[in-house]
Amino acid sequence: MAKVYNNIILGGGASGLMLAANLDKKKETLIIEHNSKLGAKVLVSGGGRCNYTNRRVNSSNYLAKKDFINSILKSFSNRYIDNYFKRRGLDSVTKNSHELFCKGGSKDLLDILLKETRDTEVKLNCKILSVDKSKDIFFVKTSCGLYRAKNLVVATGGLSFTKLGASDIGYKIAKSFGHTIKTPSAALVGFTLQPSESFFKELSGISLDVVVKVENRELIGSLLFAHRGVTGPVILNSSLYWQKGHLEIDFLPDINIETLLNSGKSISNLLPIPKRATKAFLDKLNLKDKSAKLLTKSDISRLKELKKYKFAPAGTFGYSKAEVTKGGIDVDEIEALTLESKKVKNLYFLGEVLDVTGELGGYNFTFAFASALCCAKELN
Repeated sequence: MAKVYNNIILGGGASGLMLAANLDKKKETLIIEHNSKLGAKVLVSGGGRCNYTNRRVNSSNYLAKKDFINSILKSFSNRYIDNYFKRRGLDSVTKNSHELFCKGGSKDLLDILLKETRDTEVKLNCKILSVDKSKDIFFVKTSCGLYRAKNLVVATGGLSFTKLGASDIGYKIAKSFGHTIKTPSAALVGFTLQPSESFFKELSGISLDVVVKVENRELIGSLLFAHRGVTGPVILNSSLYWQKGHLEIDFLPDINIETLLNSGKSISNLLPIPKRATKAFLDKLNLKDKSAKLLTKSDISRLKELKKYKFAPAGTFGYSKAEVTKGGIDVDEIEALTLESKKVKNLYFLGEVLDVTGELGGYNFTFAFASALCCAKELN
């Protein structure tokens, strides 16, 4: 008689491994992973350093239904997740006063998860083809054969990191069981440019601290001009909320233009940004680099555009450069405390495959781990 596992976990990433690590019946659990190794995305996260959580976490850091994310974060907090790994020997380093990274690199965190799941059966290089359910058993058809389970957990991630074989299989499975999919798109990713902002490309390599306003959000951080457009932490976070149309950038967040007007210095010597950037902006604004005292009312008005510079990105750098995927399975159809489908008994969804997306700073790992821990509590 064919074996029936207690649990099959589709996906051996952050949420799938955290779930497996916290299940009591490890020997009755199977992880199916399409890559040749577990945790491939964990290894490359944060440039190989893995920003695994943050000291400051709340629902405002997420594009998500507030009640849903709050229930999960209340059950397993950022502090719980930090302590979970530290109790198992992880050394961390803090960046920007609240972002927690693995001191020795991503491999240290992955090694902890792999050690905790060493008694769990794993199938690698195994492509998931389809899932069906008959009576109380799930049938998972793969390139390696057919597998059966009482409980099925979909932790397949999103479409970002295409080089690691990201696919839409999680959405297809959810849809086959009647779930609604909020349209996926690349997030935490750079913007490409319209012809009107093509001069940005000439500034490639320059980084500026700016304030970005997008969809009623105000984001503070570093913007980096690149060959393809604009990127940097504040732009990546802006992409999470951008829904096409304009965004507004304050390139001089600590400067009051009015206080500069009585100076005899030239504009290029007054503005606290690299001269190459100043020249490019002055050319764009059709302003000559002259003494601030000689600026006309029209000149001043144009110079103030640097405080409210509006432009509409042409698009994004796409999934190949995106940190995460926004959109996914509608969480109104998921039980927040257990991550179980409201439509199909014993079917669960974790992490990025859901319509929950965090900003940069360890928020997505925090959700991946917390959702897995909620699910593990239910399955145990």
